[in-house]
Amino acid sequence: MDTTTAKTIEDRILAHIDSGERRLAIDLTGLEYISSAGLRVFLLAAKRLDSAQGRIALCALTEPVREVFDVAGFISIFAIYDSHQEALKDLQ
Repeated sequence: MDTTTAKTIEDRILAHIDSGERRLAIDLTGLEYISSAGLRVFLLAAKRLDSAQGRIALCALTEPVREVFDVAGFISIFAIYDSHQEALKDLQ
C-alpha cells in the first residue's frame, strides 16, 4: 500500500464508516508493503471511528508490515490480532 493505492483503500474504508459501520476488522493478509501514505489511511480511519464511538482492529499483518507498524509506533495505537476471527471476536 503506497501513494498509488492508498487513496482507493482510504475511499473504501471511509465509505464503510460513512455508511454507518462502527466496527471494522481489516485483514492485511498478503499486504507485503506499506508506506507512510498507507499508515495515514489507517490512522485516519481510526480517528474517524473514534469520534463516532467505533473501533478498528487489524489482523494477519505480514512480518514486513508489522515491522513498519512497530517502527512507526502504530503497534501501541491499534488492536492487532493474528487472525480475522480473533479481531471479530474483540469487536463484538
